[in-house]
Formats: sequence, structure tokens, C-alpha cells
Amino acid sequence: MAHGSSSLTTVIHLSPIRASPFPTLKVAEYQQLFIYDQRPNLLSVAPLVNDPKQAKFLQDIINLKLNILLVSPEVVEALLEAGYQVNIERSSIRIFKDEEFEAAGATLIPEGSWSKAPRNHIITGLKELPDSDEPIYHAHIQFGHCYKQQEGWTKYLSRFVHGGGVLYDIEFLTGLDGRRVTAFGYYAGYAGAAVALMALAHQVSNTGVPLGSITTPPSALELEKSVKQSIDAALSHNAGRPPHVIIIGALGRCGRGAVDFCLAAGVPEASILRWDMAETARGGPFPEIAMSDVFINCIYLGPTRIPPFVTYESLAQPEQRLRVVCDVSCDPNNDYNPVPIYTGYSTFTKPTLPVEVAGDGPPLTIVSIDHLPSLVAREASSEFSKLLLPSLKTLDRRDEESVWLRAQRVYEENVNKLP
Repeated sequence: MAHGSSSLTTVIHLSPIRASPFPTLKVAEYQQLFIYDQRPNLLSVAPLVNDPKQAKFLQDIINLKLNILLVSPEVVEALLEAGYQVNIERSSIRIFKDEEFEAAGATLIPEGSWSKAPRNHIITGLKELPDSDEPIYHAHIQFGHCYKQQEGWTKYLSRFVHGGGVLYDIEFLTGLDGRRVTAFGYYAGYAGAAVALMALAHQVSNTGVPLGSITTPPSALELEKSVKQSIDAALSHNAGRPPHVIIIGALGRCGRGAVDFCLAAGVPEASILRWDMAETARGGPFPEIAMSDVFINCIYLGPTRIPPFVTYESLAQPEQRLRVVCDVSCDPNNDYNPVPIYTGYSTFTKPTLPVEVAGDGPPLTIVSIDHLPSLVAREASSEFSKLLLPSLKTLDRRDEESVWLRAQRVYEENVNKLP
């Protein structure tokens, strides 16, 4: 199970129940369903349900506490317009400030504790819960990182079984067409390309010195400018030759983000090798990777084993010139990982890890950050929340809404795989 980023303890506040703000309605039912999160942002929504037989007011509390947020102020406004009451938990560390949510119309409330919530409450968060032996009693909406049998998956999923909870994994919230309703893919690829190019420029200009801590830029545009300056400065140390980048999974959302950033940072179109399923169909390892300066892996890692794209042996060839690998998929302990040349996670504090490769090629480092979109958290949060909004609006009828029914079925299928 991925543990490359820290997970903040969930904190919540249950705001007092108030009379319906729609006094013209007959309040035939006033039910509380709570949705929390273990990240710094509490959103509570109270949807207005128009039942032709019986008008009812259904109270939903959604606590979406994220370093990268599931909701932006813009989405808060949309929820309010849809008849939702919105409460946001105060936080001094999230990308959107308290004042922005207040300006959007949300009510700011203090922090509390999700773990004390009644068992019919629903907990949502970006990442899986901290490691523990405690049973999980609630329904959770999160990236659980256990449906592909990642390290620790049996223990984590068993906690739901023992507590009677359920996992609605965000990765498996899909529409009728089978596509995910929301994902951080574009900005994961975008940020991954940024860090990869930073690492390349630094390595070329500062031989033997690891890339230092990366701070969050004011905006994606500022990030593009900064990396472009680094690449331009490194050209003089590389005989004026621009970096050659190979991106696998280039046709997906993640790959498009990586391509777009490379172009924005000044990498020439001709220096970007865009590969997808057609190019990898012959099976790896691929010598084209070893002959590039940067390799960015943007594929969706499915439940089927595929030949590795790169191996220690393929990187030990005389033509090896690869300096940086960025594995945006970032699942090193998955048996199906097609980039099996590392076992740990890097962070924005320590962005790269060394990879020992035989031969006389340049030093090789890998970027294996499992929370890449947080580098451009504002832009990533805005896109993610807009995509998630239609599903959030259906939480009051999740026992009949197909996106939630499918997520429930995926959970049950994986529970049946437990030893």
C-alpha cells in the first residue's frame, strides 16, 4: 500500500441541526448522513430532495479534508445553487484559504473528530487511512490503494469487513461508459514532467549533487517559467542539445498533461517521443527508453501483468543515456509494475532516488512521488472537483445511483478475493 505521503488525522465538527432553510416545504423527513475526510477541509452539504410523493429535506454532511481538495470554492457555489448547505472546516494549510470558501457562501466551522462519528456516517478522503489494526465501521470514499492487491491490501480491506464498513474507491467511481468520473491524471502527468525536467536540468548542471527540496509555486504558469529557465540554463552543460523525452501513455489524460508541460517548458516537439498502446504492443523492455534523457511513465496500471518497459539489464547497454525516470503511476510494490527498477517512494522534500545501473552511462535517478498533483494543488483541485461534482450531487440517492452501486459492487468483488 502506498505510504509516500503523510496522512493527516481526520478532524471534523458536527454542526448543530437547524430547521430547514426552506420553510415552504413540509419537512416530512430530516435525516442526517455524514461524510467526512481525513484531510484539512470540511464540506457539509444538505441537499434539497424534491420527491413527488413527499417533500423531504435530507441533511448530508460531507467532510472533504484534502491537501489537494475534492471541492473548490467554485464547486461550493454550485452545490449551494443546487440547494446544498455547505460547511467548510477551517484550515491554515490547504491551498484554498478559509476566506475564499466564505466568499463562495460556505459556513466555516471548527475542527472536530471523524473517528467519533456514528456508524451510519460516510467518511471521505483522498488517501487511505493510517495503518492500524482497528476495524473500520463507516463507509469511506477515498483512494484506498488495495484493489490491485498492493502491499498490505488484505489487512486494509479486512478492517472494513471486521467493522462492517464499505470502501467506495474513487479510482473505481465510473460512468456507464466505464470511464472514471474524476481523476487527477492530467495534473499528475503535468507535475511529473515538471519534476522530471527539474531533476534533469539539475543533474546536468550539478553532477553528483541530488536535487533539493521542491517548494509549491504560486501557480502552474510560474512553474512552467521556472522549469523553462532551468532547462535553458542547462543547455550549455549539454552541448546545447535539448532533452529527449519519451512518454508512455501519451494519449491518456496523464500523458497529455506530461506532453503539455514539456512543450510549455520549451522542450521541442521533435524531442518528445509519444508512445501509447500501439507502440508498446510488441512488449518491452524498450531500447528507446535507454536512449532517451527522460522517461515518463503515464500508463494506467491495470490488474494484468505486462512485460516490463525497462529493466536493470536493458539499462546496462552501451548506448544508455537515460538520466531521469518519472513513474507517475508510482506503484513500486505492485507485482504488475512495468518499471521494476525501484522499491521506494520519493517526496517533494527528497524528489529523486538513485538507481544503481551497471555500465558507463550517466547517473540515473527516479522520481516516485505518489502525490504529484499537490505541486499544482489549486489547478488540480479545481479540475478534480468539477469532474466529481455531478456524482457528489447524487449522494443522497446512492442506494439507487449507478456510480455508487458500481463502486459497492467492486468493493464486494474484492472482499471475496480475501484469503
